[in-house]
Amino acid sequence: MNADAPAFVVDVYLQPGKFYFGDSHTRIRTLLGSCVSITFWHPQRHIGGMCHYMLPSRNSPDKDQLNGKYGDEAVAMFMQEIAAHKSKVKEYEVKIFGGGSMMESLGRKAMAENIAERNVLAARRLVQEHGLTIKAESLGGMGYRQLAFELWSGDVWSRNVRGVLNMDARGVK
Repeated sequence: MNADAPAFVVDVYLQPGKFYFGDSHTRIRTLLGSCVSITFWHPQRHIGGMCHYMLPSRNSPDKDQLNGKYGDEAVAMFMQEIAAHKSKVKEYEVKIFGGGSMMESLGRKAMAENIAERNVLAARRLVQEHGLTIKAESLGGMGYRQLAFELWSGDVWSRNVRGVLNMDARGVK
């Protein structure tokens, strides 16, 4: 993707509900629908990570076992990694992606948009709570997004795909 890529690159595919933090030899990829990914990147040290959360939060979080399925816990995982790397959260660039509507039928569309909208609002709130500015975003709309985050450059490549699931009472068509 980028001419300045390192000699070897570790490609990490991030499944829904997962989190990854790495170094300058890493490219993180994921596929988003109503879920949201937040990326953190340190421009001097070329370290950072990505989360792929499915819901804003859960009712009773397990303080000992953070879960990347939830936005608030994924951001807490970022804070742990940032502290472990002896850096400061304000040194990172933040970008957010996702929150697309995946369903066209009326009943499912309203539910899917509600989840997507809640995920987007949570991302913005969580970033703001840590005093950060969103450097770039691609949020909402119809369809899904393919993402690739290059930790050597901080670039996040986003490709929107308009294909959506169209379900009715008989199933998928």
